[in-house]
Amino acid sequence: MTGEDHGLPLVGAVVLDTTRNLVGRVTEAGGPYLRLRPLVGGVPWDVAPADLHPLTGAELLSALVAEANARSRRGRVGR
Repeated sequence: MTGEDHGLPLVGAVVLDTTRNLVGRVTEAGGPYLRLRPLVGGVPWDVAPADLHPLTGAELLSALVAEANARSRRGRVGR
């Protein structure tokens, strides 16, 4: 998913930050950086567009399955 203007990912796209080797969802796309948030929640971070890598279909599926698994484990204390 990329924007029409500059080939930037759209808000909601899932991408890889190659400087941190982390997958995140784009939450803001303005200024010189994009803001990403971990798929499983947590602290968002800023990243330069040049440091982003679009995910292949298999990478995206793997990231989304990991997100779903993390969501399903929430609230399971002592199991």
